[in-house]
Amino acid sequence: MSSTDTTNASILVLEDEAEIARLICGSLSEYGFRCDHLTTGRQLLDRARRATPDLCIVDLGLPDMDGMQVVRELQEGSPCAVLILTGRNDVTDRVLGLELGADDYIVKPFEPRELVARVRSILRRYQRAAASDASDTARTIARFAGWTFDRGLHALTAPDGREVNLSAAEAGLLLTLLQRPNRILSREQLLGERDVDPFDRSIDVRMSRLRRKLDDDPHDPKLIKTVYGAGYLFTAQVAWD
Repeated sequence: MSSTDTTNASILVLEDEAEIARLICGSLSEYGFRCDHLTTGRQLLDRARRATPDLCIVDLGLPDMDGMQVVRELQEGSPCAVLILTGRNDVTDRVLGLELGADDYIVKPFEPRELVARVRSILRRYQRAAASDASDTARTIARFAGWTFDRGLHALTAPDGREVNLSAAEAGLLLTLLQRPNRILSREQLLGERDVDPFDRSIDVRMSRLRRKLDDDPHDPKLIKTVYGAGYLFTAQVAWD
């Protein structure tokens, strides 16, 4: 996939209803995306292990396993962008999906043009993160408040030596904070988008998850502070190797 164009991206579509799968793949193919349709969670996980896709579209109601487990195993074994597309419209499912590392969540029935726009948005976000990595390859290790982050490996090490697992979305969010410490970053900057729905709280969910992994007390955070009405502030000094 080009660093400036999201077309020709590799997308795995996990959907057990044939008509919906045809609608998804047909809509994305019209815009140049390469889609492979899979009907079970195990099929998708096996395919992703062999070759990590640019993005996975995951239904939650599957014949062999729950879609949430698919998202969890993807982030543990083959981290990639994930969009949940499901008939479940429960807030708990939406929050859990984001907690597990999904980048977005769309409820059926859906508008195909919106699906394409969301897919492009996610892929652009990942492209920008990859371009940032490529533009500064000499600086790969960040050290802050006793923590170490290797952005090339998405590896986070705690002050006591513990390895902390990060999803691709969490690693990207942490990298954005580490690259701009002691600056207030808006939701738009953190999500890499020009226009963010003011009612979309997905960034708050991701930030909460990242705080927990950094052992940052959500009631009295020291590393990532909320600046109400403005965004978030990463307060630690960061040294790059």
